[in-house]
Amino acid sequence: MYLARTMDYKVDKKEKYAVVTTTAEKLNTTNAPDLKSEFVYITNNGINNIILDLSSCQYCDSSGLSAILVANRLCEQTEGKFIITGLQPEVESLIKISLLDTILDIKDSLDEAEAFMENSEE
Repeated sequence: MYLARTMDYKVDKKEKYAVVTTTAEKLNTTNAPDLKSEFVYITNNGINNIILDLSSCQYCDSSGLSAILVANRLCEQTEGKFIITGLQPEVESLIKISLLDTILDIKDSLDEAEAFMENSEE
């Protein structure tokens, strides 16, 4: 397992994808730039399938949404998949208000997201 350089998220590299798990309650201007950089690092190192687990995240601002969209774009550009899981009510509400639920692949649980990644490859 590769652990990221910050305490606000961790990265678990699997065979076919990486799971990025936020450990901070807020995804905002304080930590979103580091998360964006990590997504770039991950995709630049040959991983084009990413699961973002937001189970610990209770709040997200526009910087956080921007980081999520960067990950989605990077995965699309490399013909990979980007999945979000673990949405808490306030974050889910923001994503729906922003109409991002129409373009993002959202799964109810990490298990469901991982099963999807495992079964969609080949």
